[in-house]
Amino acid sequence: MAAVQAHHRLFLASTCAGQQRRRLRPSRIAAPCRAAVSGGVRTAQSPSSSSSGSGSPSSLRLNLDWVDPRIVAVPTSSPGAQVEVEKLRAIAEAAADRAEMHDIIGRQRDNWNHLLLHSNNSLALAASVMAALAPAAPTVVALKASAGVLLASAAVTMAAVNKIPPSQLAEGQRNATRLWRQLERDVRVTLALAAPVTRADVHDAMDRVLALDAAYPLPLLPGMLDKFPKTVEPTRWWPKKKQQQQRAPVNKSNSFGSSSRRRGARGNGWTPELEEEMRGILRVIKAKDEHEYITVGKMVLGLNKGLAVAGPALAGTAAVAAAFIGSGEAGAWASGAAVLGGALAAAANTVEHGGQLGMVFELLRNCAGFYRKMQEEIEANLGEADVERREDGEVLETKVALQLGRSTSELKQFRRLASPSFKDDDVKDFAGKLF
Repeated sequence: MAAVQAHHRLFLASTCAGQQRRRLRPSRIAAPCRAAVSGGVRTAQSPSSSSSGSGSPSSLRLNLDWVDPRIVAVPTSSPGAQVEVEKLRAIAEAAADRAEMHDIIGRQRDNWNHLLLHSNNSLALAASVMAALAPAAPTVVALKASAGVLLASAAVTMAAVNKIPPSQLAEGQRNATRLWRQLERDVRVTLALAAPVTRADVHDAMDRVLALDAAYPLPLLPGMLDKFPKTVEPTRWWPKKKQQQQRAPVNKSNSFGSSSRRRGARGNGWTPELEEEMRGILRVIKAKDEHEYITVGKMVLGLNKGLAVAGPALAGTAAVAAAFIGSGEAGAWASGAAVLGGALAAAANTVEHGGQLGMVFELLRNCAGFYRKMQEEIEANLGEADVERREDGEVLETKVALQLGRSTSELKQFRRLASPSFKDDDVKDFAGKLF
C-alpha cells in the first residue's frame, strides 16, 4: 500500500512539472513573435543574464533599439502630382457637363425636326387646297392671297430648315453624348488607378476634349459644321497621334528581327502571325468598310442636296403662280401650277426630313470615322519598330475583334489578305459585322 501511494505521488509530481513546462513554453515563444511583428529580430544578451551563462534561452532577448521608425516612409503624393490629379478631375467634370448639354440639345433638335416637318407640310398642303378652290369661289382674291402667303411662308421655312437640317444636328449630338461619356469614364478610370497621374495623362485628356469640341460644336450659328460639304470625309473626333522621331518602315525584318522571333517567339504579345492578321484587317478596312460608307455617304449627300433645293423652289414657284389665279386666261393654269407646286414641295420635304436624310448622312460619316480611327490605331502599332513599345498584341487583338463584332479566332482568316499577291478587287467580305 505504501508503494502504491509513493508511485501515485511521483506520478502527480511529474504531471505538474510537465504542465508547468507547457505553461512556460508559450511565454518564451510569444515574446519573440510579438517583438518580431513589431519590427525587429536582433537579439542580444541581457546584462542580468550574462553572469549566468550565454547558453541558456533566458539569456537572449530582442534588442529593438536599432529600429529607426523614420526609415518606414509612408508614400505621399507630391504637390505637382496632386495638381495633375486636380486637372484630371476638372476634365472629368467638364466632360460630364458637355455630355449633359449635348444630350439636352440633341433632344431639342430632334423635336425641331418633327415640329418643322409637320408645320411645313401643313402650310404647303393647306395652300394647295386654297389654290384649287380659288377659281370657283366667290372670294377668289382672299383665297389666292392666302394661298400665296402660305406657300411663300413654306418656301422660306423650308429653305431655313434645309440649311440646318435638325435630324443631322440631332444625330451629331447623340454621337457626341456617347463620346463625351466615354471620355469621362476613361478619365475616372485613370484617377482610380494606383499609378500616379502624370502630365502626359492630362495632355492626352485635353487633346481629346479639344478634338471632340471641334468635331461636334455646340453653337448653331456661328461655328456650325458644313452640312453639305464638297468632299465627304470621315468624322474625326480623336486627336492626331504625334509622329515619333524614329519610325522605321513596317516589315517583318525590323519587327521580328531575331531568329527566335521569326520562329514564333512572343514579344509583348506580338507574333509574326498576329502582324499578318493586323495587316490583313487593315487592308480590308481600307478597301471595303470605310470605302463603302464614304461611297454611300456621297450618294445620300447628293440626294439630300437635290431635295434641299427642290422643296423651297417648288414652294416658291407655287407662291408666284398663286398670284395669277383668277386673272383671265392665265388663271386656269396658275391654279393648277400652284396646286401641283405645293403638293410636290410637301412631298420633297417629307422625303428629306421625314426620311431624315441628314441623319443618315451624319451616321455614315460617323461609321466611316469609326473605321478610320481603328485603322490609325493598327497603323500606329505596326509602324512602331520596337514591339516592346507597342500596345500588348493580345489586348489589341481582343479590342479589334470586339469592335468588328468578331471572335479572335475569326480574325485569323485575314492573314491571307496581307499577301501582296492578293488584290484589293478580290476582297469580297467586310471586316466589320456590327455595321
